[in-house]
Amino acid sequence: MSKLSVHIETFGCQMNVSDSEQVATKLREHGFELADADASADVILLNTCSIREKAEQKVFRRVNEIKRGRAGRQPLVGVLGCVAQLEGESIFNSSPSVQLVAGTGAADRIPSLLDRVRGGESRVIDLGGREEGADFEISPAVRHSKHVAFVPIIEGCNKFCTYCIVPYSRGRERSRTAFEIVEDVEKLRADGFKEVQLIGQNVNSYRPRVEKGLEGFSGATPFSRLLRAVASTGMTRVKFTTSFPRDFHADIVKAIEEYENLCNWVHLPVQSGNNRILRAMRRGHKVEEYLERVAAVKNSRREISLTSDIIVGFPGETDEEFEDTLRLAEKCEFHGLYIFKYSERRGTPAARLKDDVTKDEKTRRFLSLENLQMAIQSKVYKDYVGRMVEVLAEGFSARSDSDLKGHTTCNKVVNFAASPEFIGKVVRVRVTEAKAHSLFGQLL
Repeated sequence: MSKLSVHIETFGCQMNVSDSEQVATKLREHGFELADADASADVILLNTCSIREKAEQKVFRRVNEIKRGRAGRQPLVGVLGCVAQLEGESIFNSSPSVQLVAGTGAADRIPSLLDRVRGGESRVIDLGGREEGADFEISPAVRHSKHVAFVPIIEGCNKFCTYCIVPYSRGRERSRTAFEIVEDVEKLRADGFKEVQLIGQNVNSYRPRVEKGLEGFSGATPFSRLLRAVASTGMTRVKFTTSFPRDFHADIVKAIEEYENLCNWVHLPVQSGNNRILRAMRRGHKVEEYLERVAAVKNSRREISLTSDIIVGFPGETDEEFEDTLRLAEKCEFHGLYIFKYSERRGTPAARLKDDVTKDEKTRRFLSLENLQMAIQSKVYKDYVGRMVEVLAEGFSARSDSDLKGHTTCNKVVNFAASPEFIGKVVRVRVTEAKAHSLFGQLL
């Protein structure tokens, strides 16, 4: 049986990007060809996100676009990931052109599932979990970047925030052994990668069953010991995301202070600045406790960039409670903020609440918080003008083929004029201009 060409489209977070890289690796191992574009591919796989209603709707629109876009032979269409895990067989009914549905634990099995479709099965579904002992190996050839690599350290979530679908789409928390993670990082360093990002729904909730690989490393939590172990590999840069406030220990900041290659950036989603709303969200922390963690970050002897997530318009949120969120944002002075309008996710506890904040009011609150954040962010970014920053040049800038772009250790985008020979290198740049979301500078 001749092998197929496969095009993978990824929606959502870094975990989904990593999953797609695992799928691509397995497909290559089994002789499938990977296609950069969908126009000529025999198979189109959509690796989906369900964190927001719009993300889910986008997938079904894309399925319809694919069907309409081919005048001749239709491609085999598969839906993977979180939407597949949640919707299951109903996808076949709502999108008859879909022939494969595979959940979040099926990355290793995609080649055999495709073979089943080719063998004559019109509908193939696999919602099973990741097999015991399944590897996370990813070929350098299919990484999203030649210089920055995502390394999953924990899958799933045990937190059950009332608005969030992740525990249902990704399952319970499962931590990889430190030995496997450190081995991955060492291989990536040998392959020439300059930065790794340790990823998970809640990275600092990392709790391996066996602490193999952490022997000899101090730390108040398994995660802070893992940070020290990964930093000790000599990898040029180590970042991690996303952190959960309840599990954020001050020793994480201490580890960042001890190891220069642990990057000075912490993403710590707060979601609301009001304690009643935080209880309704079942976040497990109070505003006062969150501010204690912020103080640990802000008081570090290293300048650590702090970013966060906030949801506006959660069911029952009053104007006064939203004002508390504005005040918290003012106190924290986030270097970056992802703002979301609450959207009901079917099957979550919050879906049983009356969604009583109107769309117009959600938009008003979104814009109000965004305007405040832009004022704060403008001040933060302007403070970088005249300073020297180290930038990992990752590729060409979107604004010009003569400019390169990359990220600082504090995760800010920097554009600068330089020749392509600098791509993949860490360079020193003098910041000359600050925009709303990026910096511009001169190569030193």
